[in-house]
Amino acid sequence: MLDAFSEQHIRKALQQAIETGPKQVIIDLSKIEFIDSSGLGVLVQTAKQLQAAGGNLYIVTNPRVTQAVKLVRLEQFLSLHPSLEAALAALPSGGSPA
Repeated sequence: MLDAFSEQHIRKALQQAIETGPKQVIIDLSKIEFIDSSGLGVLVQTAKQLQAAGGNLYIVTNPRVTQAVKLVRLEQFLSLHPSLEAALAALPSGGSPA
């Protein structure tokens, strides 16, 4: 679940990845059963931070997560991928995921 209760923990982990790791970050949400507006906010904020640093956020998704993203019309902004393999293939050449 990625919601208001888990948001702070996820935000902190993603912030550490941005500060210390590669600028290409893959987050696997394929097993997430529920995502709310707090969770979507974390994804948007993280994507913006990575873009400002010259990187990208790649999200491995499932139908529930995809539906939530499309409901708020963020599918053009967030890089959604149906599998880890698809997300890895989308990385710029030479990029390394966090």
